[in-house]
Amino acid sequence: MPELAPLKGETVIFTGTPKSLEVFDLVKQYGGIPYSMPLIQVNEIVDPADENELKRCKEFDWLIFTSQTAVRSFHLKMERLNMTTQQIPSKIAAVGTQTAAALEKIGFTVEFIPSIFSADVFVKQFKPTEDRKLRVLFLRGNLAGSLIREELPFQVEEWTIYETGPQPDSVSSIIELLKTGGSTTVLFASPSAVRVFEEGAVPIVGWDGYTIGAIGHVTEKALIEAGAVVDVKPEIYTLKELVNALARRKEEIQ
Repeated sequence: MPELAPLKGETVIFTGTPKSLEVFDLVKQYGGIPYSMPLIQVNEIVDPADENELKRCKEFDWLIFTSQTAVRSFHLKMERLNMTTQQIPSKIAAVGTQTAAALEKIGFTVEFIPSIFSADVFVKQFKPTEDRKLRVLFLRGNLAGSLIREELPFQVEEWTIYETGPQPDSVSSIIELLKTGGSTTVLFASPSAVRVFEEGAVPIVGWDGYTIGAIGHVTEKALIEAGAVVDVKPEIYTLKELVNALARRKEEIQ
């Protein structure tokens, strides 16, 4: 538990959807004031073909999950269609320890996690030892890029199981907080959130006057391309480590 309060009086805005209260508690332990203002809303895509697609999963050698949202949407389908993890013998790959934890919580065993939690590193490090031509299924959202499909040297199929859209109310709330003029940090966990913020908030509040944090290098790249200066990025790409990195930075500049 943090012993100092480097975030004392700091407003810390999470623009993604934290999957647990742990990161909010951590901000409070550092003396900060956390706000959850998701810039994107995520919903499972429910389709009449779900049952057939779910049954097909057992035909693949590997299933790939890159987010906790994909895990949650997949689990909702399993529950609705009364399918258990024992009926899906495929090996499981996850991008990130939090995604892996979500998979293991519902009964899967995760057999591969890249050293850095991003798709571009995943495609370089994912090298199963099986000699035969592998069949791989990527469980994705509607805004996922083509990297996994195009860069893996296997037969890769995709199943889009959730969709992402903007959350306008959060944009307005963030603008109001930033206008108060207090010491504020805005944390970004995805390029999608960056795009929504760039379109809805930046024309009003700009990129200056507050601290900007990015969960990883892909989100950092999106911020830089949008004209922002990224102040904080953790070595390990999780929200918890992003908060820790923010606390260290604030402590250094005090």
